[in-house]
Amino acid sequence: MSRPEAELDALADAGDRLLAHLDDLSDNAVVAPSQLPGWTRGHVLTHLARNADALMEVLAGRPMYASAEAREEDIERGARRSAAEQLSDLRAAGDRLAEALNRLPGDRWGDTVELRNGVTDTVASLPWRRWVEVELHLVDLDLGHTIADLPGDFTDRALPWLTRRFADRPDVEPIEVRAEDGRSWRTGRTGGEPVVVTGGPAALTGWLTGRTAGTGLAASAELPRVPAL
Repeated sequence: MSRPEAELDALADAGDRLLAHLDDLSDNAVVAPSQLPGWTRGHVLTHLARNADALMEVLAGRPMYASAEAREEDIERGARRSAAEQLSDLRAAGDRLAEALNRLPGDRWGDTVELRNGVTDTVASLPWRRWVEVELHLVDLDLGHTIADLPGDFTDRALPWLTRRFADRPDVEPIEVRAEDGRSWRTGRTGGEPVVVTGGPAALTGWLTGRTAGTGLAASAELPRVPAL
């Protein structure tokens, strides 16, 4: 499997955009609520830093997190740090991950790695998975960057990935996702007439990740609920 150059470049760009949005972040803003229930911006920023470190663990063949409890404790412990501490940590963690990915030998990209909850994927998927974290949590920070601002190259990749995530799941009703440009994907449990959900790529991505309630979408029946990412 070849080195995922496009995803690595896009991840670097997304990281730069994230840090640019945090330039003027104050200590008071860090402890203000994010768009994620029960989490402040400090929780989101700490999670982003620890997620980068967790992917380093995956690359080293170790568990992504020592345990679910340890993951939560790390996030809670780091959430109340000052803005300067948050940004220093986030920048350093992102740089460590970027360096590790950039020096990865070519024969490693096809290796299988284990993520959280027993999920497995290839090493080549990790830049994409980190890109997802950065893009969505930048929205979650509630600093003026919204679902509508998601880059087109991200939503183009996100829609087929998200619909595969729900494919054949018995807890998700049959859905046909249709982008306004004519692309479509079937997801949810098999059998039965699907609810057809149509909209722009950003609006569809917002709904499929649980970031919106379906604003800007049209549906042939009541809009289905899907588990948040």
